[in-house]
Amino acid sequence: MRKEVVRLDLKKLILGLAMLATWPAAFGADVKIGYVNAVKVIEEAPQAAAALKKLEAEFGPRDRKLVELQGRIKHIEEDLQKNALVVKDTERRAREQELNSLKRDLRRATQEFREDYNLRRNEELASLQKLVQRAIAELAKQEAYDLVLNEGVLYAGPRTDITEKVLRKLGKKAAP
Repeated sequence: MRKEVVRLDLKKLILGLAMLATWPAAFGADVKIGYVNAVKVIEEAPQAAAALKKLEAEFGPRDRKLVELQGRIKHIEEDLQKNALVVKDTERRAREQELNSLKRDLRRATQEFREDYNLRRNEELASLQKLVQRAIAELAKQEAYDLVLNEGVLYAGPRTDITEKVLRKLGKKAAP
């Protein structure tokens, strides 16, 4: 059953490419087609670096607190191992309970941190994706592209690849 779905999608792709290839001849006009590597644009856009800095500023303090808590746990573990023979049972049990409580707090705080960070990262990524889509659409209109593709392209020659143009539109400086 899975093979039929793949075969059907491949047939649609071939049919679409065949229609695309005959389109200019059928209408007697040139078709201007462009390709954008959207992943590259999102990774290299100046706005991506700004979003990362924003996330670092927002989540850096929480991350440092988690690292401090990890250090405190490690210090207590080392202290317990080093002084295992000289510490009274009641004091050792109290330290072990404290250690278990700190480990539980660390797990909970780490889980919350990951969830919050992932949520904010996804928000920033969605915002960046919208910005990239607008830039692509504006560039396509400005330069009179009839069709701009991004995913599912097997090959895009240098004449059709407008990725760098989109990056420049987003404010990336040209490579020297």
